[in-house]
Amino acid sequence: MLPFHIAHNAQELGMSAGKKAAALLKETIKQKGFANIILATGTSQFETIQQLISDPDIAWEHVQMFHLDEYIGLPITHKASFRNYLNERFVYLVPTLKMAYLINGEIDPVAECDRLGALIQKHPIDVAMVGIGENGHLAFNDPPADFETEKPYLVVELDEACRAQQMGEGWFESLDKVPQKAISMSIKQIMKSTHIVCSVPDERKAQAVRDCLRSDISPLFPASILQAHPNCHLYLDTNSAKLLADA
Repeated sequence: MLPFHIAHNAQELGMSAGKKAAALLKETIKQKGFANIILATGTSQFETIQQLISDPDIAWEHVQMFHLDEYIGLPITHKASFRNYLNERFVYLVPTLKMAYLINGEIDPVAECDRLGALIQKHPIDVAMVGIGENGHLAFNDPPADFETEKPYLVVELDEACRAQQMGEGWFESLDKVPQKAISMSIKQIMKSTHIVCSVPDERKAQAVRDCLRSDISPLFPASILQAHPNCHLYLDTNSAKLLADA
């Protein structure tokens, strides 16, 4: 079973996950002279990213960043734009960052998938920071997820549970405002990362956590694939882990 750490609350979880990611980055830079990372977005990542950028000893000038997913057709000025999220919470706060490869959901999505796919194949990922959705998704790979495609980035349809989560977190005013399509990093591409740091706070994620940790690996529970990763570091809080004891 995938090992996990349980924190008392979301803030403690984020601090622990951020410190782990920082340590992995520093060790990678020490060994290789550079590091490539993936950053996730959403409310689950607030404290994790904040903790990461608070570390004064990360040589950001040797780090390149990719991100997981972005809505198609949503302008960067929208509060739910993941490009906007990462710019405000990370890129603008780390001015020495070597490069940020952000997904542009406002241009031809197939061409954008091809562009990013070519880039990430040249820069294998050392540390991926991810979360798990309420429906068990990993990035925007909703169930049943495609575990087989070799494409690094995909155009995907967002299911209603995924879209409802985005509305429930306050990013959109109503369900019909949530885009129905997105660009997402594929499951296989995420799994190619040397290390994965997965942050999953909140009671609303408890069922997804239980399904993904206690069930067999299945496209119906996309994040269950993390059970097969040799270096996945999973961080929960007491709320997101509440259904594990009786599983």
